[in-house]
Amino acid sequence: MFDPREKIALFIDGANLFATSKTLGFDIDYRKLLEAFRSRAYLLRAYYYTALIEDLEFSSIRPLIDWLDYNGYTVVTKPAKEFTDSQGRRKIKGSMDIELAIDAMEHSQTVDHFVIFSGDGDFTPLVEALQRKGRKVSVVSTILTQPPMIADQLRRQADHFIDLATLRSEIGRHPREHAMRTAAPVLDEADVDP
Repeated sequence: MFDPREKIALFIDGANLFATSKTLGFDIDYRKLLEAFRSRAYLLRAYYYTALIEDLEFSSIRPLIDWLDYNGYTVVTKPAKEFTDSQGRRKIKGSMDIELAIDAMEHSQTVDHFVIFSGDGDFTPLVEALQRKGRKVSVVSTILTQPPMIADQLRRQADHFIDLATLRSEIGRHPREHAMRTAAPVLDEADVDP
């Protein structure tokens, strides 16, 4: 699937990857994730996209964002928008789809193989556009949940589908680290759309 001569770039939809890994029952070790893809091909860049709630004194995702920023990831953020739905419930919205798509298209001349960590069907036109430019696209999500976390049209369009569950032993946080992490203050991405 990967040619070691290829230049690859990772595009991580933070909220989607977080939800997928939680549904599969494991946490991502982002250091191991970088190492895993560096061992497959020439990794040019790894992007992580997330929205942040700015009006909070402390965002539980801020330590993760800072760590990623200092450890090999290009972090792209924007403020999340808060609104009240028609039933009067407080909702938070922070899609990063456009930012991810623009960055991917800007790299279409230099990257041979795009790896998109998302199951969001909205990325299908992006995958098609990159393929028209002669680029390979792999999508990382899962079909092992009910319902699957990946949109069928995205999975069909991608050159390669990588089930996140198959990467668990390679990029998952060690159970002991997980136990220590849950005993300490938790970085909970569920309260925002990372």
